Amino acid sequence: MLNCPIITLNNGSKIPQFGLGVFRSPVGEETSNAVKWALQAGYRHIDTAMLYHNEQDVARGIKESGVPREEIFITSKLGNPMIEAKKSVEGTLQSLEKLETDYIDLYLLHWPVTNFRDSWETLMRFYEEKKLRAIGVSNFQIRHLEALEKAGLMKPAVNQIELHPTFQQRELKPYCEERDIRIEAWSPLGGADHLLIDRPEIVKIAQKHGKTGAQVIIRWEMQIGNIVIPKSVKKQRIIENADVFDFTLDEEDMAAIAAMDTNQRSYWSPDRWD
Repeated sequence: MLNCPIITLNNGSKIPQFGLGVFRSPVGEETSNAVKWALQAGYRHIDTAMLYHNEQDVARGIKESGVPREEIFITSKLGNPMIEAKKSVEGTLQSLEKLETDYIDLYLLHWPVTNFRDSWETLMRFYEEKKLRAIGVSNFQIRHLEALEKAGLMKPAVNQIELHPTFQQRELKPYCEERDIRIEAWSPLGGADHLLIDRPEIVKIAQKHGKTGAQVIIRWEMQIGNIVIPKSVKKQRIIENADVFDFTLDEEDMAAIAAMDTNQRSYWSPDRWD
């Protein structure tokens, strides 16, 4: 296993700070192989979603890896159509079935679409039944989190959001952290269409430490306290991305990356969903 820090969530669940994301991983063997390779390389956290259409491939990769289910932290997410149609029970059961597991370690509402509050109450019931070991949200803005709080509902354990060097979420991140809602960064390297690993600021730091640009950004995410789930379907890249536990970014490095923030998203805004 990797020498990966373990974070304790606000309900006591323990999540590896580093994992493999499978957003945009192709349905089929590429995803199952990526999961298998990651687990064999020491990863113990896999992040998928109903909307990725590859939960069943994650299940196959886990089986083929030979790593016991109880050693693996699985995150998945309830898809928007199920939230909007008030079919959260059916959707959650589908995820459990496709992942071939009796429980999911962390289950998230994928976007703050219409009826998200009703769906959150459904997830709370599954949590009480221990079919979901922790529950959280994804792409929620402050006002969405306030809606749950004002309704007196359970506090999310995690908010998974777009966060990378050019979009550092300077308002939402501290808001969540003050409330013990952990931040999990998706597209931590900027995303396939906006990769930041070759930016001059990152390359300079990478050369200084004898690391890749991806390793520098992953390390930065971890040092600012985020859970991070870089995606790859290439075996060597999966192994390389995990080689981030033997160096530390210094104050100069952290300041240089902090200065890259433009507050510009690479992808979709949660404000457009409702």
